[in-house]
Amino acid sequence: MFNEVKKSIQWGEETLTLETGKVARQADGTVIATLGETSVMANVTYAKEPKEGQSFFPLTVHYQEKYYAAGKVPGGFFKREARPTEKETLTARLIDRPIRPLFVDGFKNEVLVMCTVLSHDLVNDPDIVAMIAASAALTISGAPFMGPIAGARVGYEDGEYVLNPTCDDMHDLRNNPDQRLDLVVAGTKDAVMMVESEAYELSEAEMLGAVNFAHQQIQPVIDCIIDLAEESAKEPFDFTPPNYDDLFEAVKAAGEDKIRAAYAITDKQERTAAVAAAKTEIKEGLSEEQLEDPNLGAALKKLESDVLRGSVVRDSKRIDGRALDEVRPISSEAGFLPRTHGSALFTRGETQAMVITTLGTGDDEQMIDALTGTYKSNFLLHYNFPPYSVGEAGRVGPPGRREIGHGKLAWRALQAVLPAATDFPYTIRVVSEITESNGSSSMASVCGGSLSMMDAAVPLKAPVAGVAMGLILEDDGSYAVLTDILGDEDHLGDMDFKVAGTENGITSLQMDIKVAGITPEIMEKALAQAKDGRMHILGEMNKALSAGRTEFSAHAPRIETMTVPTDKIREVIGSGGKVIREIVEVSGAKVDINDDGIIKIASPNGDAIQKAYDMIHAIVAEPEEGEVYKGKVVKIVDFGAFVNFFGKRDGLVHVSQIENRRLNHPSDVLKEGQEVYVKLLGFDDRGKVRLSMKVVDQETGEEMPQEDKKKKKEDAE
Repeated sequence: MFNEVKKSIQWGEETLTLETGKVARQADGTVIATLGETSVMANVTYAKEPKEGQSFFPLTVHYQEKYYAAGKVPGGFFKREARPTEKETLTARLIDRPIRPLFVDGFKNEVLVMCTVLSHDLVNDPDIVAMIAASAALTISGAPFMGPIAGARVGYEDGEYVLNPTCDDMHDLRNNPDQRLDLVVAGTKDAVMMVESEAYELSEAEMLGAVNFAHQQIQPVIDCIIDLAEESAKEPFDFTPPNYDDLFEAVKAAGEDKIRAAYAITDKQERTAAVAAAKTEIKEGLSEEQLEDPNLGAALKKLESDVLRGSVVRDSKRIDGRALDEVRPISSEAGFLPRTHGSALFTRGETQAMVITTLGTGDDEQMIDALTGTYKSNFLLHYNFPPYSVGEAGRVGPPGRREIGHGKLAWRALQAVLPAATDFPYTIRVVSEITESNGSSSMASVCGGSLSMMDAAVPLKAPVAGVAMGLILEDDGSYAVLTDILGDEDHLGDMDFKVAGTENGITSLQMDIKVAGITPEIMEKALAQAKDGRMHILGEMNKALSAGRTEFSAHAPRIETMTVPTDKIREVIGSGGKVIREIVEVSGAKVDINDDGIIKIASPNGDAIQKAYDMIHAIVAEPEEGEVYKGKVVKIVDFGAFVNFFGKRDGLVHVSQIENRRLNHPSDVLKEGQEVYVKLLGFDDRGKVRLSMKVVDQETGEEMPQEDKKKKKEDAE
């Protein structure tokens, strides 16, 4: 009934298995990949004909995590998987980026890749397994895919690279000082296609070594996919790339000079209008048959690409006249908005980010429900890219994949320099509003985010800057690496290589390639050139704010932390939350307590924080023998008086300890409700509290020196 094919290899410390032929047999390609006990099914289907008038390649990648894979029921009211989580969106992008450039040029048929997590052992992250499964499914599907690819995760611990570290190792690098890197690399047999990383100030050499290590480690996986395909691959889809050489020559003859003149304009909006006008003139010079050719758009784009690329590689001349390694003019301003906790306006050429920092309390932490468990995040970075930032009138909706991806890249770059949560007990939310865009708005978000947090008095370990690098790679092997690329250089170039970091090293690296990979030599040059650009940008940022502010905004909450014994948590909260509600109402401060007994008290008013602190301290603290306390008489009996002296604690002042003279009855000098000073003498054998008034000066509350006690006793006698 089934025509099963299964291949296995030992990969690192786990067994990797690829199998096909048993499940989802109506898909063009289906592979279930298993690493350890983490299994992901990838299904590939593609249209056998393109849609009429299709002008782009409609590839869609979905990655979905099923909670049953980890034996969990989804949280929330609906109890079923709903819209994609951030992790699912980012993983879908992670798979899309290395496979998209490997489809044959001109292929416009719709392709759907769906990756479903079926089992998760909470050790091996399913994102790498999904990437391998998707590559294998594409390879056996018959689609014109020039793979296979494979991917690997790399850690860096004690100076050694680690292949596929566990989920626990990668969960929270900020609080794991032994682990300095979370790097994902995808590539073909010959070259690297994609890099995504979160790092803790690694040097360029360490980062390049990690990429090369990953590329070596994926080789046996690629061989395994090839072995699987040799036994199970379908016949290749009959697709012949369109030949539009004649059309291209006609387009070139009709308007190469016009396109070249348009790209000589340095202002983006003027250049965009000039390019559009040039294309219109070119079309006016073409025949009806040429205008109806579905490859006209591709021919026009090729002409644009040839003009830009030839100028860069041949003449070392860029669109805006800059040198290849030159960064655009930079303007930085901190404290841009009056009421926010921190803000910055960062402008680099025609790219501008307005970045705002808000400080919150523990209640503002984001609760994340993941396959590996539920946890909280106290650092949030949200990136918004409205249509007006590129001069367009478009539809505004919820954040798309691009916005989520760019926001996560900036998050990775900045979180490496954040203070420990124990040292800075705030929830930090950074929002980047892109107000202008012409290349690398994500790196502008990094620069603006760093300045904004410094303006909010977040004690960063060091300022962070980012820069986007580009590549023009010609067929003859000649190439040019570009610093701080423009939007057109990204669109028509071969690489988008983003590097962020401090003066001491790299904190994030992301690379996307549009050609069949790049060599270590090119990557090394790009990293070195990116370091120079980063240092220049950091110098420009320092002109606005060279160090973090020491005072919070008047509108930001102040937070004090205290730790109580875990067995006292119930007393602080009270039955049904009665006690903690009373503390909040009386003090006016916001109080948050976690399971470890760490209490955060927040308020813009320092007196409110102190009042809440004192109330909690009175509940959880224990009275200390020998200390003097101010109390209130609550009951008078024949043998003494009971005094409430510490929170709800009462103790007995024996009649002999009230004054240095004999009293007929305690009521001779005391009455209920009277405030007195008492010294805690200790506890008797039954745990009863013993207090004394006669050793304390009742006017000042200070314990009397020994000679004063003796004199008072003599006077009384």
